This record gives sequence, C-alpha cells and structure tokens, in this order.
Amino acid sequence: MNTQTDIQDNHTRQTPAQQGFFFPAEWHPHVATWLSWPHTEASWSLDRQEQMMPAYIEFIKTITQGEQVCINAHNETVIQIAKMRLMLAGVDMDRVTLLPHPTNDSWCRDHGPAFLINPETKQRMIVNWGYNAWGNKYPPYDRDDLIPVEIAHYRNLPYVNPGIIMEGGSVEFNGQGTVLTSRACLLNQNRNSHLTQDKIEQYLCDYYGVQQVLWVEEGIVGDDTDGHIDDTVRFVNEDTVVAASETNKNDDNYAFLEEIHRELKAMRLPNGKQLNIVELPMPDPVFSDDVRLPASYANFYISNAAVIVPTFRCAKDQIALDILEKCFPDRKVVGIDSTEIVWGLGSFHCLSQQEPAI
Repeated sequence: MNTQTDIQDNHTRQTPAQQGFFFPAEWHPHVATWLSWPHTEASWSLDRQEQMMPAYIEFIKTITQGEQVCINAHNETVIQIAKMRLMLAGVDMDRVTLLPHPTNDSWCRDHGPAFLINPETKQRMIVNWGYNAWGNKYPPYDRDDLIPVEIAHYRNLPYVNPGIIMEGGSVEFNGQGTVLTSRACLLNQNRNSHLTQDKIEQYLCDYYGVQQVLWVEEGIVGDDTDGHIDDTVRFVNEDTVVAASETNKNDDNYAFLEEIHRELKAMRLPNGKQLNIVELPMPDPVFSDDVRLPASYANFYISNAAVIVPTFRCAKDQIALDILEKCFPDRKVVGIDSTEIVWGLGSFHCLSQQEPAI
C-alpha cells in the first residue's frame, strides 16, 4: 500500500493536527507558487484574456525572482502557448514548470492544494478539501476538484480527504495557531449546509493545525465567493492585520468594512493580546458593464521575493503600496495593474497558492 493511501486510511484515526502538521503563514519560505493557466472563457472572454495576460505574466515573472512557479496547464496545446508567451516576455524558464493538469478555471487559491508542514519530522502533506466552485455557481468544476490529488502525486506527498468544501481564499493564517475567516462564506448553505459553526471550527483545527478560529461577518460588494477573507483582512505578521477600509460613507462597502473593524478590535489572540490593526484603503470603485467588481488591495500575494499588490489606476494605489511597504520591511513591495484581471472577479492572491518549504 502506498503512503498516500496509508494517510487516507488513517486520517479518521489521527488528524493532521494530531500528527504535528499545520498550515504555515504565507510569509513562511516557499518551495514554489502554484498557478492554473487561463485557457477557457470561464472567467475571462477570449478578448479579455488577451487584455489581462500582460499583468498575469508580469505576476509570474516577479514570483520567479525568488522561487519556482508551477503551473497547471490544461493540455499540451496550453503548455506550448504558455511557454511561448512566457519566453517572449523574458521569464526565466528555469524557474517555471508547466504540468499537464486539466483545469476548468484559473483560481488556484481555491481549487489548489493546501500544503501542511511538520517541522519536527521534516514532512509535508496535502489537504484535499472538496471544491464546488463557490457554491455550485460555475459548473463544471470536476477538473479543478482533482487538482490537489494531481499535485500530491506529482510531489509524491501524502494527502488527506476531510470530505467537506473549503476554499483557500476563505481562510487567513498567522502561522501561530490562529485562522481568520468569514461567516458569510463558511456558514453559507451552498457550501456545507449540514455543518454548524462549531463543527466547521473543528475541521479547521483538525486539518489546518490551528488552535483558534476568529470570525468576521461579511465580505465586500462584488465578491462572488460570498465573502472571502482575502479581500478584507490579511495577516502581515503573527499579531498584525491589514484591514480594508472605506472612508466614503455613501459607498456600498462602508458599513460592511466598519463592522469588520469593530469585530477585529474585539478579538484576542490565545495569549490575550489584541490584534494590531493597520487600515488599508479601498481603491476607487471598479465597474464593468455597470457591475461592481471586487477590487481590493488586500488581495496581495506574499512571495519569497516580493509582496505583489494589485493596483487599479487610481490615486490610492500609491497610498496602499506605501502602507504595505511599512508592513513588510524585509520584502520588496511591487504593484501590478490588476484592472483587467479583476474583471474575472479575483486578483493575485486568488490566482496563486504557495507551497511552503519545511
């Protein structure tokens, strides 16, 4: 019997947490970043794909300055297209691995694997959460749901199947036992309607190796994920968060974000300490065909080489970059125009999933 099967058989007797595994913070050193190359019209029409591709490739190029980029590519045709585009853009192809892993869409944060580490035993494993395209909003999603197992086989890593729906963008970790999430998403009836909040907390503790779950209520307007935390609140160190903030009282996000700030102020970490809260402005509203898009500076990605921040062609871009530079003194902060990418209803954090080193 192979190791992968052994772990699957044993997970009901001993959870990853009981074995000493946990999901590290995003600033923990990476082996690689995983992406899923856009190839269908699921998120961007073909003309929109052409418009978003320069920013997408710039994102990849920036990550390769500090780590490998592994890309799920739907088939050999997609691999060749991706290779050509990346080479023409001057991306270091020694830092890129294109793999024939069929996908339905491009949001690897949510359909990709959750990598756990055990520093004591120097082992890693993958959590194969179920995936239903944010409450069955965008079928088909059968290929995306298989991606964690594909990657487990590629890396020769054991994996566990909790048997419930969970998306990477719905959870935010400080690497010291705390996870932040939202009720609007995790308690939504379109995910795990049979589970109470207490039961979901138990799954988070058992399979992410955390000891504390902190809840906010809502997400932002235009977010079709039902309130992913990676658009509103992000840890920048173990006791500090940046929280999206809206000063225009007439903006549709104002009340939601004010409530999140009130909730954050009342939270305490396991050591009794309050969170340090750094306000991160929201960009000017971004619309497409009169539809509000989920533009947020909080959807940044922490790579080995840089913190990659979505920008939206407005005056607040530089304000947000300056704030994040103070939060990450040990990393370069790079802004990349995400105006075309966010048309697909996500940005750089949504597109990527980190693979931590041990």
